[in-house]
Formats: sequence, structure tokens, C-alpha cells
Amino acid sequence: MKAATMTRFDTRLSAEMKGFLEQAAALGGFKTLSEFVIYSAKLQAEKIVDKHNAIIASTKDQEIFFDAITNPGKPNKKLKSAAERYNKMIKGA
Repeated sequence: MKAATMTRFDTRLSAEMKGFLEQAAALGGFKTLSEFVIYSAKLQAEKIVDKHNAIIASTKDQEIFFDAITNPGKPNKKLKSAAERYNKMIKGA
């Protein structure tokens, strides 16, 4: 199996922010600040991507739904049978 290609990501932050993140990393049981930052960034990235994908899926679902409403297919045997049973039930009430 091929090893993953590693790359570097650098950032600048205030000493106060670094201390805060180090504290959070320690409280969270992370061995290093980098491990904590990567884990946290990945979680946030997954939320953003999932939200985006849900919107796209939602848009596709809307298109399918409105297409079905505006271009309904012909009723099949089961639908006709269900409609007949429903009409008999309503007339009997």
C-alpha cells in the first residue's frame, strides 16, 4: 500500500490563542497541538461539506418532486385498485 503524501500547513496566531488551543488540546486528551488542530479542522470541514451536500441533495430532490407533480405518469393497476377501494370506503361512510 502506498504511503500518504504528507504536506505542511503553517499559520500565525497570537500567543493568547496558542495558549488557549493548547489548553483545549490538553483537556481533550490530544498529544499535540497539531493533532488537536487537525482533528478540529477536519470536524468543521466535514460539517460544512455535509451541509453543502445536503443542500445539493435537497435541490435534486426538489427537482425530482416537482417533475413528478408537473409530469405525472399514468396510474398503474395498484394505484387504480387503491383508488377504487378508497372511493368505496368514502361512499360507505
